[in-house]
Amino acid sequence: MNLMGALSAFHFLRPYWFLLLVPIAALWWWYRFRFQQGEARSPHFAPHLARALRIGDDARRRFSPVDSLTAMALCLVIGLAGPSWSRVANPMISQTAPLVIALEVTPSMMASDVPPTRLERAAIKIENLLATRSGAQTALIAYAGSAHLVVPPTSDPALIKPYLEGLTPQIMPVDGDVSAQALALADSVLADQTVAGTILFVSDGMSASNRTAFEARESAHTLAFLTLLPEGQPAPVVDELDARQVRVSADDSDVESLERTLASAYRQALLNDDRLAWKDRSAWLAWPAAFFALLGFRRGWSLGAVALVTGVLPLSLIAPGSALAQQNDARVSKRAVVTEAASPLVARLMDAFLTPDQQGRWWLEHRQYRRASEQFEDPAWRGYALYRDGQYGEAVAILNPLETAGASFTQGLALIRNRQYREAITAFETTLARDPDYPEGERNLALARQILTYVEETREQSDTGEDRGEGADDVVFDNEAQRGVETTVTGDEDDQLLTPDQWISSIDSDTGDYLRQRFALEAAEATP
Repeated sequence: MNLMGALSAFHFLRPYWFLLLVPIAALWWWYRFRFQQGEARSPHFAPHLARALRIGDDARRRFSPVDSLTAMALCLVIGLAGPSWSRVANPMISQTAPLVIALEVTPSMMASDVPPTRLERAAIKIENLLATRSGAQTALIAYAGSAHLVVPPTSDPALIKPYLEGLTPQIMPVDGDVSAQALALADSVLADQTVAGTILFVSDGMSASNRTAFEARESAHTLAFLTLLPEGQPAPVVDELDARQVRVSADDSDVESLERTLASAYRQALLNDDRLAWKDRSAWLAWPAAFFALLGFRRGWSLGAVALVTGVLPLSLIAPGSALAQQNDARVSKRAVVTEAASPLVARLMDAFLTPDQQGRWWLEHRQYRRASEQFEDPAWRGYALYRDGQYGEAVAILNPLETAGASFTQGLALIRNRQYREAITAFETTLARDPDYPEGERNLALARQILTYVEETREQSDTGEDRGEGADDVVFDNEAQRGVETTVTGDEDDQLLTPDQWISSIDSDTGDYLRQRFALEAAEATP
């Protein structure tokens, strides 16, 4: 989140704690300027002689123990007030902003000045970006002289990869550059999302005829460009737009820059979601409070133990969890920086200071989902970690005894990933029965029903030949002459219809050929 965004969202969750500042300031003023001065007076010496005989009077005017205690109390009060500037992400749903990638598929993208070619490098960069978006909704659009939705929003990066490999200029029905149409299509795709998303154009430039559409757009979605041009070569139209532009690089610095853009867009979207709670940042104030408390242990100061007991410990109890457990920002777009196996020293420290569930949360935030599932004792979190690790059957079994909306929602996600669509529909219906307002519940239920309907209809068409235009015009049973004999034929047990999962596994076709035919039909339908 940028500085201005954080400042605009900054507020205190419990501002009534600031009422304590009045007695704290009064006590500090009384002790500093009344009590100490009265203590310094002596009935046995004249005031001018007492000042001359006193040692350390200058130091008394500087920083004293009461100043340290007051500074610690200020940190404590600010922490108790609950500073906050970001929302707590819902861990049961996608933890990043939805993304629509608009890829230019034109002959100019076949240039080899960005090896191996601009288009192939673009595909590599998109795959690298998708690898960082585990569980995030991502859609793919291809455009040249016409714009087409290749893959609707999906949380499975593996679904996008085969279609990405099949995109070449030869399959596009019309040559040209309709970036404006691709932008409008991307906006329509994101219109169904619950939070604002990001539109990423991956291209080697843009024609001037599209400038007006980009300059006139009024949308909450973030606009970004990954420019596939050699270093030093300008992109005139793109350079003039008010959008985040990233130049392609030989390393992963361009992908990392795009990750930061997506993360910033997600955090901004969270700020606008009133359904989510604000994240309490009070634990951060424990560190400066502890520093001022430690000053009380200096020689001649007797406030150290009092400061620790009355100051830092209450803050640690009121703050929601340890500082380590609070670092659960929505960082799905950052790379994991922790190795798979922790060192023995780190493991011992984690066992000493963190509960098993806190350790599991830490591994979960660093995308070590298998380690997280091994640490969690809470079945809801353990089931979620198993789901994120791809152990869908185990996740469903762990969550089955739980009777919460979050548990059945995670079950539905695991079942739909495991291609058990009917069971997923039941799980999402259970979620809405337990909590009718559960985030993403209705949307995922509708999506599961749509997938099941599509798979069954397509399977039936494939069995009858209707998908190839080979089906019968009509089916007529003609036995007017009474020459036929009604018989009953019993097939073998193995002679059954394919299940949706078996049908999907049996598909073996070239995505390029499929996309060419689909794009041609869409372009023909769009032609007046």
